[in-house]
Amino acid sequence: MTQNLDAPAVGDVPSAESVAHRSSREPEELRGSLQAWLARTLPADAAPEIVDIAGTSANGQSSETILFDAEWADDGRRTHHELVARIAPAPGDVPVFPGYDLPLQAETIRTVAAHSTVPVPHVHWVEPDASVLGTPFFVMGRVDGEVPPDVLPYTFGDNWLHDATTDRQDELARAAVGVLADLHGIDDPERRFAGLRPTTAGDRAIDQRIAQAREWYEFCVADSGRSPLIDRAFAWVDAHLPTDPGPTTLSWGDARIGNVMWRDFQPVAVLDWEMATLGPPELDLGWLLYSHRIFQDIAEMLELPGMPDFLRPDDAASIYESLSGYTPRDLEFFLTFAALQWGVVFLRVGTRQIHFGEMAPVAEVDELLRNRDGLEAMLAGTYWT
Repeated sequence: MTQNLDAPAVGDVPSAESVAHRSSREPEELRGSLQAWLARTLPADAAPEIVDIAGTSANGQSSETILFDAEWADDGRRTHHELVARIAPAPGDVPVFPGYDLPLQAETIRTVAAHSTVPVPHVHWVEPDASVLGTPFFVMGRVDGEVPPDVLPYTFGDNWLHDATTDRQDELARAAVGVLADLHGIDDPERRFAGLRPTTAGDRAIDQRIAQAREWYEFCVADSGRSPLIDRAFAWVDAHLPTDPGPTTLSWGDARIGNVMWRDFQPVAVLDWEMATLGPPELDLGWLLYSHRIFQDIAEMLELPGMPDFLRPDDAASIYESLSGYTPRDLEFFLTFAALQWGVVFLRVGTRQIHFGEMAPVAEVDELLRNRDGLEAMLAGTYWT
């Protein structure tokens, strides 16, 4: 499925070797429980058997992804099914987020499928009972496709996206922005996705989203200590909050090209809905664009050319306007807010790495922020120059 954000790092570059150490669960240990659960879930004569099970280095941001193949009887014949279980992390594994509502994630995916043309996996079942696998989970159908690699970042070269022609790269960029335009075009989002509304204080969706991010940061601080840079970034956000942040839409939340499965440069599955919320369109646009900039910054730091002309903010804003009829505004603010949240991700990821013995404790908290230089430059007003 998707590549991972929270792999450990060698310097500032994620290392593939230690991806699998981020969970205390072993897939084989889940085989019996999953098979027994399938037997209870399917018709009495299905006789399911899990014939293969594995984790994946392509996990999303923090929930665990288990790939498994199962066979069962269906109308008198044995059928084969390629499935994916999305499981909330174990509390002792230093989860990235304070909480995981897996049933709500599944409901969001199903609602997107019902009210848009955005490709999402088919959700077969949702299991809210934590006693089955230790935490709630849901099961989706598996989708074949490829993702731009995070490990090592696609901007480093020697991968299908970096090595494609400019026209094909532009095709993918346009399709990625198109996914956002389609999601944001779902009508009556506040009713259809009422469960995604942040419960934090604030009259506007953007105020609630910022308060939600601040609560997330405070959750992380309990284990890591405060980050002076993130504290400054929140102060910047408070001082530069847009007066008119735009309409309230469904916000995917983790809008990255690495969270999409692609086939022939077109999206075939939009994944990872842990951060889904309600808010202005620019929340997703800012996240999409800054998520590329992180990898471009790392490439340039290592004196690699990267992909400097890919997903440029002005180009993406023009594409979005042409597809949706809405003109994005205040992108500098939303890009900076995205950088702040990536800082929180890295803060928590570093804490996880230390927990799993993949990284030594640091002398100061800000050393955990892999986007430290970029965020500093944004707050200084020099990043985009």
